[in-house]
Amino acid sequence: MTTLQEPIGSPFGAASTADDVIAGIDLSGRTAIVTGGYSGLGLVTTRVLSRAGATVIVPARDIERAQAALTDVEKVEIAPMDLIDVASVADFASGFMASKRPLHLLINSAGIMAAPLRRDAAGHEAQFATNHLGHFRLACLLWPALVDQGARVIAVSSRGHQIAGVDFDDIDFERRPYDKWVAYGQSKTANVLFARALDRRGKGSGVRALSLHPGQIITDLARHLSEEEMAGFDALDACGKPIIDPARGMKTPEQGAATALWCATSPLLEEKGGVYCEDCDVAGINRAETGRKGVAPWAIDDEAAERLWTLSSQWTGCTR
Repeated sequence: MTTLQEPIGSPFGAASTADDVIAGIDLSGRTAIVTGGYSGLGLVTTRVLSRAGATVIVPARDIERAQAALTDVEKVEIAPMDLIDVASVADFASGFMASKRPLHLLINSAGIMAAPLRRDAAGHEAQFATNHLGHFRLACLLWPALVDQGARVIAVSSRGHQIAGVDFDDIDFERRPYDKWVAYGQSKTANVLFARALDRRGKGSGVRALSLHPGQIITDLARHLSEEEMAGFDALDACGKPIIDPARGMKTPEQGAATALWCATSPLLEEKGGVYCEDCDVAGINRAETGRKGVAPWAIDDEAAERLWTLSSQWTGCTR
């Protein structure tokens, strides 16, 4: 395992906002795709990229909801796509490729968390299928548009990756009992491994990939959690409002979107592809003395990254 996982002295930190990290960056003439770009952190990301001059394309499972959320955003395009539906992802990618536009940013922000057991049409567990396989398929299909653009592919992972690595013996919970949190952790580890493997393949063609933990932010991502589960996170105050304490990782959506935007645009990361970031800096490796900060060693294991890439290629039929 080789790693560049150590902070690089970023001028930003846990409390920085999306507007802070984008200040002074001109994205005029750039094209970005933001999955999940019409809700939660993705919506903040879309708005900020648009204000910086980028044309932002938002794939949406719910077109009407996306239109309502983005009605006041300039230079935004909405197109149908459901990450768990193979044909839907292929149709979206085909439509974009037909436009013959270059793609400068692909920000994979969409995801599901702690969902009840469900499977895609091929039998893959839904969190893995949505959070990883759907984005893997999308990136591979869009590859020709990313090449030679100085493009960045950003995988929004989570500190939840520390829950579990990828169980290559039973990814889809066909033999082991289903645990929604283990499944979520596995999918978020897959996001980190995906970025690592993609960066190795892309850097020679001007494509870099990074992954990140945005922070603990109360969004629609928590829709599958009960009141008791939410209480267990100690994330709400006595009035039921989100507690904001960036030093503890509890952020506003604007603070939560900052790390993804920093990964997507910071010139400090031009030679730092494949790394996992948090609090607008490259993260260190998680150790006992660092509490929950940092990236778990299993998520930056090159052998696991290559094994996941090979398996994902076989399962999706997508290569690059």
